Amino acid sequence: MRCLYLLLFTLSVFAVTGVPSAEAQVEKPNVIFILTDDQRDDTLSCEGHPFLKTPHIDRLANEGVRFANAFITTSLCSPSRASYLSGVYANTHGVVDNFTDYPRDLDSFPKRLQQAGYKTGYIGKWHMGEDDDSKRPGFDYWVTHKGQGDYYDTEFNVDGDRKVVKGYYTNVVTDMAVDWLKKQKKNEPYLLILGHKAPHTPFTPEKKYEHIFDDIEVCYPRSAFNLEGKPKWIEQRLDTWHGIYGPLYGFRKDFPDRSAAAVVDFEKFVLNYLASIKSVDDSVGRIYELLKQRNELDNTVIVFAGDNGMFLGEHGMSDKRAMHEPSIRVPMIVRYPRLAKPGSVLTQQVLNIDLAPSIVELCSAEPMENIHGMSWVPLLEGQSKDWRDAWYYEYNYEKQFPYTPNVRGIRTDRWKYMRYPHGDGSEDRHMAELYDLKNDPKELNNLIEKPEHKELIAKLRSRLDELIEETGGKSWDTLPMDEGIKTELPDAKIR
Repeated sequence: MRCLYLLLFTLSVFAVTGVPSAEAQVEKPNVIFILTDDQRDDTLSCEGHPFLKTPHIDRLANEGVRFANAFITTSLCSPSRASYLSGVYANTHGVVDNFTDYPRDLDSFPKRLQQAGYKTGYIGKWHMGEDDDSKRPGFDYWVTHKGQGDYYDTEFNVDGDRKVVKGYYTNVVTDMAVDWLKKQKKNEPYLLILGHKAPHTPFTPEKKYEHIFDDIEVCYPRSAFNLEGKPKWIEQRLDTWHGIYGPLYGFRKDFPDRSAAAVVDFEKFVLNYLASIKSVDDSVGRIYELLKQRNELDNTVIVFAGDNGMFLGEHGMSDKRAMHEPSIRVPMIVRYPRLAKPGSVLTQQVLNIDLAPSIVELCSAEPMENIHGMSWVPLLEGQSKDWRDAWYYEYNYEKQFPYTPNVRGIRTDRWKYMRYPHGDGSEDRHMAELYDLKNDPKELNNLIEKPEHKELIAKLRSRLDELIEETGGKSWDTLPMDEGIKTELPDAKIR
């Protein structure tokens, strides 16, 4: 109906004037994709957070659609970002770690929009190709930096001019985004991707937000010390960069009795993480107000999302990578009043690989070929028939960060099955997990050894193998696992 309405509108104008009017020609919406780094889904007040207030992001949800079950297919920054752009799994785009660049000959939705006449800009954290900040294909304007960037005074490549830009990262990239948007011509569509550093480690709130949560008491999650029935590698992870006994939390073996000093360090870790999101919310508010001033708000598709989640003590973990819920769930909000019913909350499982085909469809660009994602435009239109009922997760063991094994898993609306294959193809019953997400959403009780679930496990394993084969993945990854999970800390930055 939407497409028919637009066609009839254009034809009526043509009938009266003989040529399409400028207004009729500009039916393609602008697009702004705001991507945060390591932001889990429950860190917004519209998602029910008890004390973090995010009024500007909440406004997007109140005026648009919030996907209550949004996930990423690999919980690691670079692979997830590549999947957002390409619409395919990491096994296909090849960005399987945080050091591999996005293939320059690989298709992407920015390329498709650029070919369709869009002006395209990328501003902020790119984080694919560690030591290369040069302009990537698909973008007319380019601002990024090497590696992770810094919360203060990052050196940026500003469209070919490399310079240190003073200030807090979130504010700096927002200033640049506002400046670029102001330069865009009226009635010419554009795409802006704004990549934030926050709330990635080392969690560093803007100075005005450093102490806003000083009076808040944070407790360890219930699953932090309840590892009974979990695979052995989770316990082995405790003393590493990615475990709660490691240096990220400060809750080391020095404090075996969970002393007050350890609790304070944990609180600081969590509260700084949350406080850094406040500046992101301010940034969203600035972008919103500019679009409103330019009378472009309702003709702009605004997508707000995270590249992956973050463990805050759950299952004894920090970081991400594993397939448990805090690691794979991300916020995803779409504001586009022409199609997205204000205040809607959709519960279908949507993935990062769905963004590319969705944006391409909304912008009437040439469809991308051989992708794994599904456009969620029909969901916005109220059509949920034939939507996925299951999807698979993949993570490949990294030699640089050997604290998480290979992961292959399947998630349905109710069940989650995870297995941890070794490089030689072997697997034992202690290297798998099964959870009933309906009755155990916190994943406290591993059901893998319950005899009554034997038939279910067989069905989930079979369906997982089918999904992997459909997307060209590997059921048993060839990366080595001979050394197991390491407890010593390598000389490497936190990723």
